[in-house]
Amino acid sequence: MDPSFDCYDKDGDGKLNFDDFCFICTALFKNDAGENYLVDEEKLERMFNVFDVNKDGFIDRYEFDFCWKNWIEVLFHPISVLIIADVQNDIISGEIAVTNSAGKPNGHEIIRPINQLIDTVDFRAIFYAMDWHPSDHISFFDNLPLRELHATSPSTCETAQLYDEVIFTGPPMKKQQLWPRHCVQNTSGAELHPDLRFIENGVKIYKGIHSEVESYSAFWDNDRLCDTTLYTELRQRDVTDVYICGLAYECCVKETAMDALNLGYRTILIDDCIRGRDPHSTHVTKQSVLEQNGVIVNSNQVKGMVEGRDRRPELAYSLALRLRTSSAVDLCVQSSVCNKDDNVDDDII
Repeated sequence: MDPSFDCYDKDGDGKLNFDDFCFICTALFKNDAGENYLVDEEKLERMFNVFDVNKDGFIDRYEFDFCWKNWIEVLFHPISVLIIADVQNDIISGEIAVTNSAGKPNGHEIIRPINQLIDTVDFRAIFYAMDWHPSDHISFFDNLPLRELHATSPSTCETAQLYDEVIFTGPPMKKQQLWPRHCVQNTSGAELHPDLRFIENGVKIYKGIHSEVESYSAFWDNDRLCDTTLYTELRQRDVTDVYICGLAYECCVKETAMDALNLGYRTILIDDCIRGRDPHSTHVTKQSVLEQNGVIVNSNQVKGMVEGRDRRPELAYSLALRLRTSSAVDLCVQSSVCNKDDNVDDDII
């Protein structure tokens, strides 16, 4: 059992009430300057209920042990990785460059702060997600004549324009946005931008490698038929926190973040290290991440978070929700019940 339980059990009755839990959270949720983050009471109650496993209105020693090992320890000692999405020549300066889109952002601007993170933050691993398309890939506008369009497609082969969405007959029938030819395997356009620092033990994650399937997320293709190696890599490293940057906000960054959140990772977008093609879509992406208890920060805040000095309540809340459905909770219940039964037997003897 963790000895710190006695520090919080002020009346020595062997259990913590909701006020005791709030006191612990006040000590936990601080920024890098030692200032407290505010948390609404409803979220505090939900987190308390996760750790009050037997629902008696208190957190006993066994429940606190589970809380300490699976929650508090993570808040102080997260295992963090950086995922850099699609910082490739074609997407920085080629036909598909974000600079050519509605918002006219400069994709090259994100490279300097990303390099600064690589140099100064001790990530457990750094992953470089890369579009890596075969030349006959389904997303390329100039490959449109290679496949039959369905009768319900909003555009025909003759009327379709770049960035239109069409519907291919398949099988299976498939909606597809049409992009300029980009990041073709083993071409210079597919290489990481030369100004981006690539560390010796960096891991490249290739996506969009199958001709008939688009792939925005660094985890899976859009049809979720084939995964990349990323999820396996994260599990092997016992990762808790995923930091995401790169291009573009409303496409590959968004889909990678959504998958990370759905997999239960504490997910952080690094805002000044991302650019989007469209301001409205970028805004929608940010809202979606925040609504799922992700966090959006600037690069100068990352080091304190990775080192456990800046502990965000949103990330603590998302972890607690994940633990609520964890099999570890069942083990905690069994341990608590068994030990209480042992105590009863001792009293009888």
